[in-house]
Amino acid sequence: MILPAEVKLCATCSFWDGERKVDPELAVVVVEEACRGECLVKNKHLQGLNDEFEWHSDCLWEHLAPEAPEAPERDGGGILGLLGPRFCDA
Repeated sequence: MILPAEVKLCATCSFWDGERKVDPELAVVVVEEACRGECLVKNKHLQGLNDEFEWHSDCLWEHLAPEAPEAPERDGGGILGLLGPRFCDA
């Protein structure tokens, strides 16, 4: 099965260690319909298509998608940082 990575199922959680293939470019997870794996938070075996997040408040579901890139750091925040690199060649 091909699942969108943002769907909150065990197979799309980073704490589930079952057999899957993740395509970060397309943001999909590919699993077999009857796949099983271990939830690393609860230490129990769960099916990949299990919807634990909706039923249990103790689920620590974490998205598999890569995090957004961090913003570039700025120079000190003073007046030179506001003017940009064109005015910083001293």
